[in-house]
Amino acid sequence: MHSDVIQRTTRQRQVILEEVKRLRTHPTADEIYERVRVRLPRVSLGTVYRNLDVLAANGDIVKLAPGRAQMRFDGNLEAHYHMTCIHCGRIEDLPLTASDNPIDILEKMTSHLTKYGVFGHKLEFVGVCTECTAKGLRFPEMDTVESGIPSENEDDASGRQGKAGMGIRVSRNINKEEGYDI
Repeated sequence: MHSDVIQRTTRQRQVILEEVKRLRTHPTADEIYERVRVRLPRVSLGTVYRNLDVLAANGDIVKLAPGRAQMRFDGNLEAHYHMTCIHCGRIEDLPLTASDNPIDILEKMTSHLTKYGVFGHKLEFVGVCTECTAKGLRFPEMDTVESGIPSENEDDASGRQGKAGMGIRVSRNINKEEGYDI
């Protein structure tokens, strides 16, 4: 998915690309800037932002932007999934192999069941990372009314009992900006 515009590779752009690829933490532009400044002390934050945009437009890195407080970047161009902590924003790659991936089957089925030519999908997992869990942060209570599942101590209209003591909560969250179910 490289851009048709050929741009000269500058020393600054090369160092920025190397730092993004070296960091497996999906860094923000500010984090990349701090790392690049160690190697290029006179580089400006604006130069880092502009070069990150060029690298993303050229397909050399991936911009992880939607639904995030700060834009993050990924130097791993292989197809993979992410797990994002809802508290600190940490993003980790999920170790799913092709043989473990039921999403590929779903993608093929969707192509057959619709008139769309499916060429990809977007999926992100959200949860609480180990560091936030160690700090006592948990997954926030979800609106059980929205999910259609009765709360722990209430029965639904059909007489089914709630999930008391099971810790099961289900919710469907619609990403309004992108229109995707997440």
